[in-house]
Amino acid sequence: MTRSLFGTDGVRGLANAGNMTPETAFRIGAAITYQARSRVKHPPRVVIGKDTRLSGYLFETSLAAGVCAWGGRVMLTGPLPTPAIAHLTSSMRADAGVVISASHNPYEDNGIKLFGPDGFKLPDETEVEIQHLIENGRLDVGRPTGKRVGTAERLDDAPGRYVAFVKASFPNELTLEGLKVVVDAAHGAAYRVAIAVFRELGATVYSIGDKPNGQNINDRCGALHPEACAREVRKRGADIGITLDGDADRIILVDETGHVVDGDALMALCATRMLRRRALPKKTLVATVMSNLGLEHAMTREGGKLLRCAVGDRYVVETMRKRGLLLGGEQSGHLIFLEHATTGDGLVAALQVLAILLREQRPLSELAGEVMQRVPQVLVNGTLPARRPLQKMPLTTSAMRDAEQTLGGDGRVLVRWSGTEPKLRVMVEGPSFKQIDKLARGILAVAKSELAG
Repeated sequence: MTRSLFGTDGVRGLANAGNMTPETAFRIGAAITYQARSRVKHPPRVVIGKDTRLSGYLFETSLAAGVCAWGGRVMLTGPLPTPAIAHLTSSMRADAGVVISASHNPYEDNGIKLFGPDGFKLPDETEVEIQHLIENGRLDVGRPTGKRVGTAERLDDAPGRYVAFVKASFPNELTLEGLKVVVDAAHGAAYRVAIAVFRELGATVYSIGDKPNGQNINDRCGALHPEACAREVRKRGADIGITLDGDADRIILVDETGHVVDGDALMALCATRMLRRRALPKKTLVATVMSNLGLEHAMTREGGKLLRCAVGDRYVVETMRKRGLLLGGEQSGHLIFLEHATTGDGLVAALQVLAILLREQRPLSELAGEVMQRVPQVLVNGTLPARRPLQKMPLTTSAMRDAEQTLGGDGRVLVRWSGTEPKLRVMVEGPSFKQIDKLARGILAVAKSELAG
């Protein structure tokens, strides 16, 4: 059975249409509770959190109803980051966790992410089982009645629990006292807890993107638009800018000069320091096929290596767990420190970088500038009239091979369909920006022409 309902990061789409309807949410809630009932003897406990999208109310209620329909106990946290729900699911010994968020997408979209009792995202095969339950009618038969139906409650202390968890990832001997920090919460799930974390550790915090209205999440702010944070950093004379996305599982930093530091540079910085402390298992960092060649070179110079995997932070985590590794991430800003968290956590990642700055007493601009020399990279996206496997697009694959031959051993070509949007993504790396831009746009043009015909 194919995973037609689930993408690379749960279910996602236009809210109240397609797969993202309250009916689907109800059945997902019912399915995870039905699954849990086969494993546990008590009424299954399910933590449900969300970001700040207007449609969050719609799906929160529907999911909770689905859980209750199969006798589960719902614990509602309200707006909290995705990693907060992962942590709470595990720390509270819940049987499942659910996050209602479309991450970096605009407010009109929404999504549903699922976590197991260990706080890790569900593997593909479990999602297939859930989809099968949703489609085969089993959830409509034998539901509990009377006093066996489920209950729901608000978990009022959830934000405080998460703030304490994040702070515990920061070295005890360090403090942020004297640091000026700009935090851009993208009008999203971390709009309260992010400010609390840095203030409680002693920093002077200037916050932006902290006034959600249900429609402004990710809108010209946050990790997708770090320029807003950069302006504030320069205005305040801050030491660092921290930008999060809508569900705060990714981070992009801004150095004290206002320059943006992406996930690849942050991984290079953290991994090289872990290598020097002999704290990086097997001297290996995990990143996706999208990460820049410069990251690979940075690891090689320090005597380490880069292991690549499929795009998606859940695949980074799966690779790390299979190989016994502790650090991985994505260029987009997902950084996973398995010593501290089970998924990407923007706040945990920010504290690990701040610890490096404090220990070395050097600004981020210096550290980021010397740790990694980026290879020119171009990424172009195109919304195409149809979605077809690349192996069934001979003209496009031929254009890809031609580009690879042109680059020789000096670059890379990667073409893939987005896992969350109907877009073809073409990434080309090589020594000349002009050359790779032409090659990338040429491949996309061929793909558009091939599918239009």
